[in-house]
Amino acid sequence: MGTVTAICISKQRGTPKQPVSSAQFVPDYGIQGDAHAGNWHRQVSLLQQEKIDAFRERGVAVAAGAFGENLAVTGIDFRALPVGTQLQCGEVLLEITQIGKECHTHCAIYQRVGDCIMPREGVFARVLCGGTIHVGDDMQCIARTQPFAFQAAVITLSDAGAAGAREDKSGPMIVQRLRESGYAVIEQLLLPDGRERLEHELIRLCDQRQPDLILTTGGTGFSQRDVTPEATLAVADRQVPGIAEAMRAASMQITKRAMLSRAVSVIRGRTLIINLPGSPKACMETMDVFMDTIPHGLGLLRGMVHDCARA
Repeated sequence: MGTVTAICISKQRGTPKQPVSSAQFVPDYGIQGDAHAGNWHRQVSLLQQEKIDAFRERGVAVAAGAFGENLAVTGIDFRALPVGTQLQCGEVLLEITQIGKECHTHCAIYQRVGDCIMPREGVFARVLCGGTIHVGDDMQCIARTQPFAFQAAVITLSDAGAAGAREDKSGPMIVQRLRESGYAVIEQLLLPDGRERLEHELIRLCDQRQPDLILTTGGTGFSQRDVTPEATLAVADRQVPGIAEAMRAASMQITKRAMLSRAVSVIRGRTLIINLPGSPKACMETMDVFMDTIPHGLGLLRGMVHDCARA
C-alpha cells in the first residue's frame, strides 16, 4: 500500500511538470491535459517518493515533477515490480509497461548535478481504467483481473533492409505468427547487421520492457557481418542450447545447409531470446519446432509455472 504525494503534468513537451491537486486519468490515453499522454505504452510515469527524498538529502533542491514524474507515491518500490504489475488507485487502474528509461538528452537536473534518478528508478504505465486521482489517495498493487498474455518483440537484422534497399518479409511474418498464437507483440525493429546496436536494443528490451520472448531474424550465417549470435551471447545471463539444437536438427531434415546455422538461444533476466534464420520460409519452419513447447519455459521465467514433473 502506498500514498500519492504529488501529481504533476506538463501542457507542452520539454517543459517542467507542474504539481496539481488532482487529475483525470483516461483509459488508453493517460492524464488529461498532460503533453505525454497518447496511444502508446508510456502514458503515466511514476517515482517512489522515498527515492526523491533520498536525492534531496544529497543537498539538491528539487520540486515535485522535476524528474518528469506524473505520480510520486510513498510506500511502493516501483523499481522492484515486474512489467505487467497492476496498480489500483480509487477507480483508476494502471499497468506497468516499462522499467526505467533511456536518457537521450540529459534533463536540467542532470546538467546541474550530474545525476537523475528517473532513468533508473522511474517506471511507466498505461491506463486500463479511468477516473480521478487526488493527492493523498491510496495506491496498491492488486491481483490481475485478466490473464497476462505473453509479450514478444521481433528484431530483423539486415543491412539492405535497414537501408531501404530490400523489403523485410521475415519480420512481419514472425509478428503475424506470434499474434495468431496469442502473443502481444510490443515492438518490431529493423536494424542493420552488427553487434553494437543489436546488443543495445536487446539490453533495453529485456531490462526495461521485459517481454517474455524476443525473436531475431537474420545474421546467423558465415558472412563477416553475420554477428547476431555473438551479440546475443554477449547480453545473456544463461544459455538455452536445446532450442537452437532442436531447430538445427529439424532443419537438417529439410536441407543439409542447416548445419551452417550459428543461431543461439539464451535467457536475459526473464526474457527468452531465440535467433531465427533470415529466410521467411526458414523462419516459419524453425518456429514450428518450438512454438508449442516454449510457453512452459516462459511460464517458468514469469513465475506462473512451478512444477516441471511429468506423470
